[in-house]
Amino acid sequence: MTNPWLALESGADAAERAGELRRAHERYLSAGTIDGPIDGPVRAVVAESWRRSARAVDPDVLAPLELTDAELEEYREAHPLARVLPLFRDLLGGIADDGRHLLAVCDAAGRLLWVEGHRGARARAERMNFVAGARWDESHAGTNAPGVAITVDHPVQIFAAEHFAVPVQPWTCAAAPIHDPHTGRLLGAVDVTGGDNLASPYSLALVQAAARAAEAHLAADHGATLTALGRDDAVLGEGPRRIRLGPRHSEIVVLLACHPEGLSSDQLSAELYGDRVLNPVTLRAELSRLRHRLGPLLDSRPYRLRVPVRADFQALAEHLAAADADAALRSYRGPLLPGSDAPGVVWQRRLLDDGVRDLLVSRRDPALLERWTRAPWGRDDIVAWQALLAALPIGSPARARAARRVRDLDAEYGLPVL
Repeated sequence: MTNPWLALESGADAAERAGELRRAHERYLSAGTIDGPIDGPVRAVVAESWRRSARAVDPDVLAPLELTDAELEEYREAHPLARVLPLFRDLLGGIADDGRHLLAVCDAAGRLLWVEGHRGARARAERMNFVAGARWDESHAGTNAPGVAITVDHPVQIFAAEHFAVPVQPWTCAAAPIHDPHTGRLLGAVDVTGGDNLASPYSLALVQAAARAAEAHLAADHGATLTALGRDDAVLGEGPRRIRLGPRHSEIVVLLACHPEGLSSDQLSAELYGDRVLNPVTLRAELSRLRHRLGPLLDSRPYRLRVPVRADFQALAEHLAAADADAALRSYRGPLLPGSDAPGVVWQRRLLDDGVRDLLVSRRDPALLERWTRAPWGRDDIVAWQALLAALPIGSPARARAARRVRDLDAEYGLPVL
């Protein structure tokens, strides 16, 4: 076959191939060994999926339902793919409305977020638990297009008895993975499911085009800005909106901006509270209040910001990495959330402050060091004052003032006065 991701070669008899696949599937299961040979017209991608599936699931068991009702609604409303659901409906809704096919979208774990189409098709799919909230990755539902697509990270068709689970074998599906265009993170997959007529290049190309269109749509989102240097009440901007955050919410948003991949509840708690023993309800309550402020900007499982964030402290870190002392000093408007004692914030604050000071000291530029020592955050920085004194030429009027300040700080800190 020229394209291993397509289910049928051009001109192949679908009914004949379905029978061959069913017999190959029966022989594989009856052999009683996971690593045994798989004969007949079974594609390599399908054979590999059968072996993975056989280690995890019974071929007669239906996919489990993991999310229902309010929990499902809250989860999918906060999911990044909610922003491209209208696009999927525009591109694939016609197929889903013809009475024979379904449009489905799953997350990166294989949980179905939306399953849409004609009422009759949805009723038939419900009998195999192909419903929103069900878990359809390989380890829970066996070989199927969404599950394989998120496992191998490639668009794929699964035809008839290529499905590992016997109740799913009357169906054919095509799915394509979707990624966050800013981070490359897998977000989930888009799928069309229906009858044997889906086993054609057209359906695979269609879901692949829909996935690419979704990624392009997400890429057009310019994200948000975050200002947190020199202030305890960070400001998050998205388009025309400016959201001024309280101290605790500022800490949470700063930490999430530092971890765009997301943080679990335990990880976020450690970053905020350290080793203090707190009731888990405390963090959940803070996040609930923050979600009320931010709306769809805040995602969960893990907790993360759903749009790319350009933070002032991240821009500063980039200047430090480039060893651009002048740009770093211009962008430094004070310590990161100076009043915060959250361990994760304290760590980031120290990295930035030490980075600026070390860069200025290494440059030995009197003009830059003077700008630093005149600022409130550099007024008591004895290392910077010592560097300034060493950098000033003999006879400079500023040298005597720097020497006095070094002596004063030595005395204040209890250091030997030279």
